Order: sequence, then structure tokens, then C-alpha cells
Amino acid sequence: MVKKIMRDPLFLAQKSTEATEADKQLITDLLDTLRVNLDHCVGMAANMIGVKKNIIVVAAGPFQFAMVNPVITKKTGAFQTEEGCLSLEGTRPCTRYKEIEVDFWDADFKKQHGKYFGWTAQIIQHEIDHCNGVVI
Repeated sequence: MVKKIMRDPLFLAQKSTEATEADKQLITDLLDTLRVNLDHCVGMAANMIGVKKNIIVVAAGPFQFAMVNPVITKKTGAFQTEEGCLSLEGTRPCTRYKEIEVDFWDADFKKQHGKYFGWTAQIIQHEIDHCNGVVI
């Protein structure tokens, strides 16, 4: 189900909690909400729809996928950039990494490890920041 976008910076600055299989509907809601916003959004975290759980969704080319309880385990190639956010007005400076490795559970709650680079890595870092209460 498509959900309303949370725009309260005080709510967004709160750290999310670990997700469980009981949160499967949240994955569907996040993917539905991302898909209706694809013309101006490339990723979302659960707190962006008002739920403080460690779940993100990412649009990578024609694919959209979920990462549950994602943790960056390796990062290389720091660079400075500016990013916008569907929940906030304008853009803000931030540090990102060109390549990352992430441990997470997929939408079926199977353990995964992925290596990401470039734009997809940047999206994942932005959304993991959301889960950690980091507002750019």
C-alpha cells in the first residue's frame, strides 16, 4: 500500500530498530511507495513512511529491491557530494564512498552479502543513514 511521506526532521533523526519477519508488509508498503515516486526518488527507508524499522528499498536501473537490517561492512573511496531527499527540501553536503559491502537480509529474510559501487552504493548509504537517524 502506498504510504504518505514523513517530513518531520525530529522523527527522521530518531534511530530505527531491527526489523523482523513480522515486518514483511512494511517491505511491500515501502516498495509500493518507492514505485509511485520513481520519477523523483531512487531509494527509501522505513522511517520515511513513519515506521522506525531498519528496512530500506533501492531503485537500481529497472529493479527495485529491499534490504532488511543492512550493515555496511566495508567502504572505500571517500568523496564529497550533495544529496537531496524526498523527505526534505533542498540539497545538503555529505561524504559518501565509491564502493561498499553490505550484510543484510533480503525480502524473504535470507541472509545476503552484496558489493555495490557508484550510484547504487550512494543510494544505499543515504538510506542506511536514515535508519541510523542521520539526516543529511
